[in-house]
Amino acid sequence: MRKIFFFLLLLSFVKIISAQELRARVNVSSSRVANNVDKKTFQTLESALNDFINNRKWSSDVFAPQEKIDCSFLINLESTGDANVYKASLTIQSARPIYNSSYLSPVINFQDDNLIFKYVEFQQLDFNENRVSGIDALTSNLTAVLAYYIDIIIGLDYDSFSQRGGNVYFQKAQNIVNNAPEGRDITGWKAFDGTRNRYWLSENLLNSRYTIMHDAYYDYYRLGMDKLYNDEIAARSATLNVLSLLNNFNVENPNTMILQFFLQGKTQELIKVFSKATPQDKTRALEFLQKMDISNASKYKEALK
Repeated sequence: MRKIFFFLLLLSFVKIISAQELRARVNVSSSRVANNVDKKTFQTLESALNDFINNRKWSSDVFAPQEKIDCSFLINLESTGDANVYKASLTIQSARPIYNSSYLSPVINFQDDNLIFKYVEFQQLDFNENRVSGIDALTSNLTAVLAYYIDIIIGLDYDSFSQRGGNVYFQKAQNIVNNAPEGRDITGWKAFDGTRNRYWLSENLLNSRYTIMHDAYYDYYRLGMDKLYNDEIAARSATLNVLSLLNNFNVENPNTMILQFFLQGKTQELIKVFSKATPQDKTRALEFLQKMDISNASKYKEALK
């Protein structure tokens, strides 16, 4: 049973039954869609997506209700020149509970700007791992993208609780990449589509040169964040060690997607962790973070100076 340390006492009283893995919230924003489209279509889509994600089993594992992974998907639509076809940005967020607290630590906070799909109101949303591309590429692309990120969410959640525990889900995500829908306007699945897309994320997660990143996920959460309540000094030291590991990784493998993926959404969390650190540890943390998370360098400098 995963995450057993959270629920050791509860397990003696609660009968664990099969349950879906996610506690997901899906929001569809249609403010950028032309006014000649019936906006009730997007309410129907939003409801259908919530059912599709939350009511499907995405793994063979048993999850207790309190073990479900908190996550959200924001789909910001805009019109295209074709009927029932929409472009969108997709923001994916997931969080993980921290031991002995009510705090949820961000694991994923990523925006995918390469989503295009076809949707007709009340159409069935379907996904088949053995036929990812489906009958119609544009129709299948929506569920393929969502299934891909669901595998990433579950995989990284497992990585954060057990050493390199998410590999089976990264392999499933890679299978989606390899068999993704193909079409004139469909992007994000190929190496040549950019440097920060679905192809490169799964490639990085399975690249044998980057396996230390999986250790970083585990150490950050289990040796760092989960220990903050009982031993703040040791937890902060472990977190600093993770930053040192990540800095070395960045020197050896500059500009990788997986490092930026790890850091996105963690700025305020890291600031809080090191705000009470010794001057020496603050200086080291600031040095690492300014090098690795350049877009937030000024925030770190102001908070940890």
